[in-house]
Amino acid sequence: MAIGERIRYIRNLRNMTQKFLGMAIGFDEKTADVRMAQYESGTRTPKENYVTDIAAALDVSPRALAIPDIESFTSLAHTLFALEDLYGLRIGEIDGEVCLRLDKFKGMTYLSMFDIFTAWHQEAEKLASGEISKEEYDAWRYNYPKGETNNGDI
Repeated sequence: MAIGERIRYIRNLRNMTQKFLGMAIGFDEKTADVRMAQYESGTRTPKENYVTDIAAALDVSPRALAIPDIESFTSLAHTLFALEDLYGLRIGEIDGEVCLRLDKFKGMTYLSMFDIFTAWHQEAEKLASGEISKEEYDAWRYNYPKGETNNGDI
């Protein structure tokens, strides 16, 4: 999913119009919706400072807007292959079901990925048990890791 599609998706979750979002980041009222439509359609790509402003207006981490290309199953497969190379994500089988797992022999990479997966699992369990709403779960995901800097990012 391209950055424009992520902006549109989260903007719609927030029930914002393109004009409202564009004005929230400082565009003139006359051009705000056109500029946001250009970003969302992919005819223009927002500069880094605008990505930061858009993320703030949408109340998400800028990282939530910049995700890898997963437009097709083939692109998704190559993203997973890159995760295998870079972070030790492995494919395996448990009880006859295909699953993804972490490579314990990746040292600090394993520990960082384990922390991410553990936090994700805990929030998903809260959602499944009704302890938090879908909106709260999405807020957690779109702001992960809130208040932390780099958290082992490369």
